[in-house]
Amino acid sequence: MILIADSGSTKTHWALIDNQKVKCQFTSAGINPFYQSSEQIYLELQNSFNINCSAVQEIHFYGAGCIGDDKNKIVSDALQQLCINASITINSDLLAAARSLCGQEQGIACILGTGSNSCLYDGKNILENISPLGYIIGDEGSGAVLGKMFMADLLKNQLPIKIRDAFFAEYNYTQADILTHIYKQDFPNRFLAQFTPFIKEHLSSPPIYRIVSSSFEAFVERNLLQYTDVKQHKIHFTGSIAFHFKNILTEVLNIYELQTGKISASPMYGLIQYHQSQLS
Repeated sequence: MILIADSGSTKTHWALIDNQKVKCQFTSAGINPFYQSSEQIYLELQNSFNINCSAVQEIHFYGAGCIGDDKNKIVSDALQQLCINASITINSDLLAAARSLCGQEQGIACILGTGSNSCLYDGKNILENISPLGYIIGDEGSGAVLGKMFMADLLKNQLPIKIRDAFFAEYNYTQADILTHIYKQDFPNRFLAQFTPFIKEHLSSPPIYRIVSSSFEAFVERNLLQYTDVKQHKIHFTGSIAFHFKNILTEVLNIYELQTGKISASPMYGLIQYHQSQLS
């Protein structure tokens, strides 16, 4: 049996394949070796695995923060404790997006979820990557950055009173609570990204619409326009932000005369197809 994982900062999507058939799919919390140790990851996953771990022969794990041998080993060591008989391959979530969206064809693959990333892919390998730099100085177009921009405008009184009132009526936070979550607690990017459904609900308000459109414009200008012959390639997207804000995303791409390709909520369906094709 083969276990495939696609992990972002918020959640991990797992699929178990047996004889080229999907036996089951399940989710767990997000995994990121930049913020978690092997032991923390192991403890996080221990209660999420309701499968026969000893029967798993291969694990293909794609994750945010899985860059370099040191970080990959943190994840690999945790998984090896759970699935002692499995051979484990760790790759970036960016390669997952490229394989899912492009398969064995050339294109530009992008992630717009809690974080953001992009690459030029030749059908086998990532040829170019503009570093996303994280949500503090990068990650344009991501849920964390949308949440950060929204929260800054909300607390600086830049949004209409009716939106401010609606927010505090829906979320049981004070300003002090919000600042504590952002500056003193773990995973502030997850905290900020959780407000994207509220942002989507209020897109009819011009200041909210501008937050989304300007963040997508920044993603294009600071990332996509740096790729070689960018206008010659289809640009594909995966992730919750790309999927739920795809109308605005498509509008922005059209402004820059870029080709819109696939837009999916999750890379898992394409990843399953990719690994099934490798088995055959």
